[in-house]
Amino acid sequence: GAHSGSYCIYTGLAVAAGKLNPDYVPNLKLTRPVFQIGPHKSWSDPKKVASIDPFGHLTTDAYGAYLNKGFDIRPTIAITKAHIDLPETREAVKDGRLIPDGKILMPNGQSIVSKAAIEPVWYLPEIARRFGCTETMLRQSIFRMTNGMYPELITRPDIKIFLPPIGGLTIYIWGDPDTIPDEDIELTCRVHDECNGSDVFGSDICTCRPYLTHAIEECIKTAQRGGCGIVIYFRKEGRSLGEVTKYLVYNTRKRQEGGDSAENYFNCTEQVAGVQDTRFQALMPDPLHFLGVTKIHNFISMSDMKYNAIVSTGIEIVNRVEIPKELVPEDAQVEITAKVFHGYNAGKAYQGIDEKELKKTVGREYAY
Repeated sequence: GAHSGSYCIYTGLAVAAGKLNPDYVPNLKLTRPVFQIGPHKSWSDPKKVASIDPFGHLTTDAYGAYLNKGFDIRPTIAITKAHIDLPETREAVKDGRLIPDGKILMPNGQSIVSKAAIEPVWYLPEIARRFGCTETMLRQSIFRMTNGMYPELITRPDIKIFLPPIGGLTIYIWGDPDTIPDEDIELTCRVHDECNGSDVFGSDICTCRPYLTHAIEECIKTAQRGGCGIVIYFRKEGRSLGEVTKYLVYNTRKRQEGGDSAENYFNCTEQVAGVQDTRFQALMPDPLHFLGVTKIHNFISMSDMKYNAIVSTGIEIVNRVEIPKELVPEDAQVEITAKVFHGYNAGKAYQGIDEKELKKTVGREYAY
């Protein structure tokens, strides 16, 4: 594989354009993590961590002597801190839902976070086990669907580590990261899959941004109570089917006979992509184990797939928190109705969604 996930192609372009020396070795002397994570017992258990390198942020510490000799050993995790400035957080301060404390939340509405960017590093035997296939089948499938990009998948079965050319994830932490492994200290968490249209541009066809910003608000409140809040942001656009496929599905939903209906919400994706979802969630709990999480007090998600994936790895979830009804955009009623009917945790807010409600819920019409 290659470092930087999907961005490795741009590195190739930089070399081709004569802008980057292919033999350049990064200067990592000032890049050490600004706060400590681990080590945790889970780091040595492939059933807990197999899709990231839990030591990927410790390159300068673990391999300093080799770096000084000129070896090119690159981090796959970078850890830093930042101020987050969201209009929804400023609005929550204005409305009195959030109270600035000068430590977690500033008077101007900015919140203080610790964060980690993580590139995928796959241990292929365990990845195969989680997906219920042989390692040989996994290698052959990836080789085929990447058009033979990595022949070593076939020719070098002795190499068990693969750096896939896909997006990684970012962990945002409000509060003290050292409290995360302590089951007696409140932990609030959302695992969020990227949705550029909603998260960045505010499209109202889904609940992604409202649920994300609600989770951030709950994380801030938890941190202010002495606990810790975590948002894990995966680059899994369009259920890992991609944004082009997602937009094709949108067109299918809006053009189908009877309009955009909750009843056919999942069928439209399968009609276009051949499958409803390729996230699968089998790898999703790994960053939680990287952080040392063993108990989540407040899980800001309605997804049954995410819940089941997390608890199956031994992490306890106490409360499941649904998105408040008033935060669901008008055109997202189709999505939330379909998801609850098909197994998403309804909580108290969405009780009573039956087949009758499913059939009558339709989205906005477009003049396509």
